[in-house]
Amino acid sequence: MSKKIIIIGGGIVGLSSAYFLQKEGHQVTVIDKSDITSGASFVNAGYLTPSHIIPMASPGKITQGLKWMFDSRSPFYMKPRWDVDFFKWSWYFKKSSTKAKVEKAIPVIKDINLLSRDLFEAIKASGDLGDFQLERKGLLMIYKTQASYEHEMEVARKASFLGLEVNELDKSQLSKLEPNIEIDAEGAIHYECDGHTTPTEIMPKMLQYLSSVGVDIRTNEEVLDLYVNNGQINTVKTSKGELSADEFILAAGSWTGILSKRLSIKLPLQAGKGYRINVKRPLGISMPAVLMESSMAVTPMKGFTRFAGTMEFSGINDTIRKERVEAIAAGAQKYYPELKITTEEKSQAKAGMRPVTPDGLPYIGRSSKVKNLIFATGHAMMGWSLGPATGKLVSEIVDGKKASMDISPFLPHRKF
Repeated sequence: MSKKIIIIGGGIVGLSSAYFLQKEGHQVTVIDKSDITSGASFVNAGYLTPSHIIPMASPGKITQGLKWMFDSRSPFYMKPRWDVDFFKWSWYFKKSSTKAKVEKAIPVIKDINLLSRDLFEAIKASGDLGDFQLERKGLLMIYKTQASYEHEMEVARKASFLGLEVNELDKSQLSKLEPNIEIDAEGAIHYECDGHTTPTEIMPKMLQYLSSVGVDIRTNEEVLDLYVNNGQINTVKTSKGELSADEFILAAGSWTGILSKRLSIKLPLQAGKGYRINVKRPLGISMPAVLMESSMAVTPMKGFTRFAGTMEFSGINDTIRKERVEAIAAGAQKYYPELKITTEEKSQAKAGMRPVTPDGLPYIGRSSKVKNLIFATGHAMMGWSLGPATGKLVSEIVDGKKASMDISPFLPHRKF
């Protein structure tokens, strides 16, 4: 049965949800407070990452964050501030950062990533969006030190055990795989299972397609309130009026927690800011890579190479910290000695807010308090990678179909 559905949030998760819901014959409206040309869905590394099986909430992460708290250039920066929600989230994060919980999360993260990778490929094969970059060259985890090598090999062994394609490359093999630029590193772990894309190419194509099939895309329209009657939402108030629907999907990224409070739902969620620098001149980089000691990503995209990274917990804001941009540029040059990112390229750096849950797993599922509300948020650094899978799962939840995978680990009312 066709339903009227409102999706709050026009990032990759919201648009993917709209894509699969309209395929099932539903009448879909997407509302976003921006013009959908910027934000986390536009500034990410573009990875499809089955290899990223370790959640952010892992042993030692909080200790590392505290150590870096007063260094605003650090890869994992928590700005000192008095914020009760952040204190609670940090406590839940610490409780989730155990070896047992990480081991339990690993196969879940792998499965949803593989589902999403396959859906990206299916979307491309459908021709709905036309042609777009979707490559399966894999991902290089490039290391300089023995400690980083040993750390990544532990992850690689887990990934290999789970059936993911992994290879170890020494310095010579790395050079042969990436022959057109000098790399100062000892070697790399090559996750052949991974892929990459150009988000700034796909997002406009997705918007164009959705509009062409009747999805109502409402930009520059902010949701101000949600009205509940008899345990379900019947109306949303926006900056331009009021709208009603049968089902509501909350996919507002880092702003989801703010909107949840309007419904008296406490959703532990923090905004983690990520940065990117685009270099549009030829560099000779052909392989996506994570530069391990610099904690940053490098992606050869369509028309440019992207350098992205950092996780900054400083609340929701649009401040570009120059020292963090400089850290990305310097981190890249440590591995590619011939590379010099210019002052002009650094001045064009952008940032996006990524919604981070305490345990590193997204929130996907119905609210336990509001009958017709579905959450689709909290993907942290894997938002782009997991967009299509989340959209597919949302459509299955709406239709009451058997889900493509077990969603119980993602339920928004889970305990931490």
